[in-house]
Amino acid sequence: MTTRPAFLVTGADLAPQALALLADYEVVFTGATPTEEDVVALCRQHNPVAIIVRYSTVGAAAMDAAPGLRVISKHGSGTDTIDKLAAGARSIQVVAAVGANAAAVAEQAMALLLACAKSVVGLNARMHAGHWDKATHKSVELEGRTVGVIGLGAIGLRFARIADAMGMRVLGFDPYAHNLPPSVQRCSLERIWQESDALSLHCPLTADNQQLLNAQTLAACKPGVIVVNTARGGLVDETALLAAVRSGHVASAGLDSFAVEPMTAAHPFHGEPRIVLSPHIGGVTADAYVKMGVAAANNALAVLHARQETTA
Repeated sequence: MTTRPAFLVTGADLAPQALALLADYEVVFTGATPTEEDVVALCRQHNPVAIIVRYSTVGAAAMDAAPGLRVISKHGSGTDTIDKLAAGARSIQVVAAVGANAAAVAEQAMALLLACAKSVVGLNARMHAGHWDKATHKSVELEGRTVGVIGLGAIGLRFARIADAMGMRVLGFDPYAHNLPPSVQRCSLERIWQESDALSLHCPLTADNQQLLNAQTLAACKPGVIVVNTARGGLVDETALLAAVRSGHVASAGLDSFAVEPMTAAHPFHGEPRIVLSPHIGGVTADAYVKMGVAAANNALAVLHARQETTA
């Protein structure tokens, strides 16, 4: 047992700026690829007052192993890896670094959209193999095209701003978003499926939107639609998406998140020329690393300090 209150970080590191904020605490790291069992064991050993969640899941077992736990702070915006019902039942507050990685993820989403529209990956491979396809290749011009943005939080709105600046028409769906900018037309999902030339997912994963993109909704989309997902893999029925890509109904897909992570060989997406893959690194930039770490630390400290004032 540590002599100072402990912060458990489910990862191998934290930004120095964030660590400086936690100078009064013993900071314990799980390592780079913790399992849920690793988290439970370290909770039992150190009884942390706070957990900063980078990787792995935090469920009821970890919470019960740390009776002093008061707050679980996500190093990022998505809290689907935290059992929020279990936390609420134990009076443990769950907080997230909302918006800290908005620029990074929005840029990754646009990079994937551009890679798909402009055949960047395929043309690069052809060039390196000695080919010159200028006479036969035509890319997709995004200006004047319609993009459907599903999820209009900090990341979705930032992506929408980029798309609008490029001359795209932006349709948006988010039942919880208010005061949308004039450049985003609020509409139903049905209209998004019918009118969008590209889709970009930016919503949290919930029980209500599991496999939001499935065989039925993909069939409702315009032929030749481009699909981009930098949110959560569980939003997409991967089998249905692969079938739609292979049939040509989906022209291409750019994916940064997957149903099971890390993706292991051999995944059906491997080798599919019209699916561009990245290993869930949309929010992984040097700047976002600092922003998320500082926000996660500050959010946890705010909860702990508020509790101290309440009990004082």
